[in-house]
Amino acid sequence: MTAEPDGALLVVGDVVTDVVARHRGPLAVGTDTAASIRRLPGGAGANVACWAAYGGCGDVRLLGRVGGDASVWHERELAAHGVRPLLVVDAAAPTGTVICLVDTADSAERTFLTDSGASLRIGPGDWSDTLLDGVGRLHLSGYLLFSEPSRALVSVALAAARARGVPVSLDPASAGFLTELGVDRFLGLVEGVDVLLPSRDEACLLTGLPDAADAAAKLSRHVPLVIVKQGAEGALVARSGAVSARVAAVTASPRDSTGAGDAFTGTFLATLLGGAEPGEAAAAGCRAGATAVERVGGRPPRTAGRRPADG
Repeated sequence: MTAEPDGALLVVGDVVTDVVARHRGPLAVGTDTAASIRRLPGGAGANVACWAAYGGCGDVRLLGRVGGDASVWHERELAAHGVRPLLVVDAAAPTGTVICLVDTADSAERTFLTDSGASLRIGPGDWSDTLLDGVGRLHLSGYLLFSEPSRALVSVALAAARARGVPVSLDPASAGFLTELGVDRFLGLVEGVDVLLPSRDEACLLTGLPDAADAAAKLSRHVPLVIVKQGAEGALVARSGAVSARVAAVTASPRDSTGAGDAFTGTFLATLLGGAEPGEAAAAGCRAGATAVERVGGRPPRTAGRRPADG
């Protein structure tokens, strides 16, 4: 059943093409490794938007940047999942591509090879304050913090949202990129964000603390609401320097963990917009994460009644 949302969800983030290669056991260096390979639509921002629509948010919009090589396909795929695509077509760069190496013998753990392409060329020129018309929440993909143009866009979008009283959430996106960016710089860039949704590894990296609960508590002294995603260990909800809820995971049989965190984030935001408390929204996020790991790729099932996309 679709919740009555308090305004639309606007997601700003990456739209990429995923090439998912599922293999079993270690890669055979210097020779062939048998794998099942699929080309799928992806990107953390796009996946979050699709899961938010699947989770019951009736008006989800996505601002992203793609190349002309795959713009029509990505627009069609987003629309098929109930998302309104607001895609800028980059004339100088191709759509970003991520090769996802998924080891089916190791709890579906994955390794990414990332060519961000057009996605990190999004900048302030792609923003208009009118994008916030009718919006109840703005969500920013953490990948936006890893290039100069998209960092500038984050600053502009945050200022516009604050001026309108629109709450803002952010998912840090990648522990590897966070290490390159630097913790202090990250915390400075996200000042003004209302909800932070790091993974356990990201939370520990951002605080220098080995325990996820301690890390969540510390981060919640910087950001009003912190939700730490812990995969098979569930999630933590922290406010005002203390963990306020521990949410259990849902049992699943993993096939591909790609997009599980995005599934949690999108569903959490949709549930929060529908009026739920953070703990309830986190529980919905855990259920979505369990659904996600049992599917190949980062997107939810298409909603019944929407026209399937080709491709």
